[in-house]
Amino acid sequence: MATNLELKARVSSLDEACSSARACGATFQGILTQRDTYYRVVRGRLKLREFAEGGAELIFYERQEDTPERWSHYTKEPVGDGRAVGRVLSEAFGTLAIVQKRRRLFLYRGARIHVDDVEGLGSFVEFEVPGEESPEVLATMRELRAAFGITDPMVLRISYSDMVFAKKNFP
Repeated sequence: MATNLELKARVSSLDEACSSARACGATFQGILTQRDTYYRVVRGRLKLREFAEGGAELIFYERQEDTPERWSHYTKEPVGDGRAVGRVLSEAFGTLAIVQKRRRLFLYRGARIHVDDVEGLGSFVEFEVPGEESPEVLATMRELRAAFGITDPMVLRISYSDMVFAKKNFP
């Protein structure tokens, strides 16, 4: 399994978040339109990510949800026919939530910066710094938090799927 340090925060402006990314030296990689379908599993989280541009991948991950910055252990595998795989997974496990987003992707010193417009939820920034726990990984996360002005009260300790599930079940 691969490991990264993650942080997700709500932002008031996608444009300001993109400006912060550029100001800290991050390079814009493009816009991704993604549909993530989460399935009911015994442990961790399992999602099928379908790209509007074509292609899909299956992602399984485990992480603690109770800290601002969270270590995530994950496995990703490309799948040939996302729709067919999704039908099988829905039959086998049941669908928990569907998250649709438009993601602006930036790279900064190996870290991924996602500036996300999530359907029905709003605007967010997410940092993913790859690597095991080390001073370098922690330093990169601190730099990103400072560059974007992210303080602990802004940080979300739940996933988009949790927010969609809660909104769907407790309007």
